[in-house]
Amino acid sequence: MLTSRGGPTTKIHALTDGCGRIAAFQLTPGNVADISAAPALLATMPAPRRLLGDRGYDANSLRAALARAGTEAVIPSTRSRKRPIPHDVQAYRPRNMIERAFCSLKDFRRIATRYDKLARNFLSAVAIAAFILWWT
Repeated sequence: MLTSRGGPTTKIHALTDGCGRIAAFQLTPGNVADISAAPALLATMPAPRRLLGDRGYDANSLRAALARAGTEAVIPSTRSRKRPIPHDVQAYRPRNMIERAFCSLKDFRRIATRYDKLARNFLSAVAIAAFILWWT
């Protein structure tokens, strides 16, 4: 459990379903890379058929774990790769749903301004907002 401050340096990591609704999420301190939170977050859900992610999730270890689970990784390569890994551009288009999910979360003032001092309280606020967004 995180006991750090839930202020501006806390990151929300989330998985959405095919409709853009938040299905799973977790908090990490702001200095943690996105890719390091991915395995724990993916373990909370059944293996999806396809996973859309941005360049921050381009790592051989994640791609290998997804392949073992039978999940297709639709992740563009980082610019630093010597040999870019191709991805399906058409399949990548709906990735903006995760961005829209985060924008919907930030419509809740408590989440956008991060009033909570404790991460557990901030996590609770995110859970309530995600639940409300799921049913609206």
